[in-house]
Amino acid sequence: MEGNILENNVVKLRAPEPEDVDLLYSWENNMEIWKVSNTLTPFSKYLLKKYIETSHLDIWESKQLRLIIEAKDQNSLMNVPVGLVDLFDFDPYHLRAGVGVLIAKNEDRRKGYATKALNVLVRYAFEVLQLNQLYANVSASNVISLRLFENLGFVMVGVKKDWLKTLKGWEDEVLLQLLNPKPRLPMS
Repeated sequence: MEGNILENNVVKLRAPEPEDVDLLYSWENNMEIWKVSNTLTPFSKYLLKKYIETSHLDIWESKQLRLIIEAKDQNSLMNVPVGLVDLFDFDPYHLRAGVGVLIAKNEDRRKGYATKALNVLVRYAFEVLQLNQLYANVSASNVISLRLFENLGFVMVGVKKDWLKTLKGWEDEVLLQLLNPKPRLPMS
């Protein structure tokens, strides 16, 4: 592994810092985003500060990893936070985790940040954490996210019928999966 595996030419992934609490507060409490994150209640700054304080725990302890996506500004030395990527529901025995991505502002979407950030996260999950697989749960109506994951090699492996309750009624949720392409060790 050469260089920083948590970055490429477009984005850098980094751990949340104490000064990110206001940013996380605004993102986590944006009700427009709640529908894709299955959130029903707001987060307090107190809880977010506590989360940041414990974010130093590694994924083996906390069973999750949240990283800030920074867009690299080619014209300055400052990177700009544009979103989050998550590994969640980490299962250390089966070596798998769920994946989520958020590009917070509409004006930052469709610029390739999610694709580049997920590429970095997938490489990190498979090469550093040595996970066997990743999965994503995406509402059937979220065509852009479905296309994003499929373009990264995730394969639809199932549909959970009437899984998500929405203001318009029940909606299906699609389960996508990506297996580590490296050969796995045989079970003994």
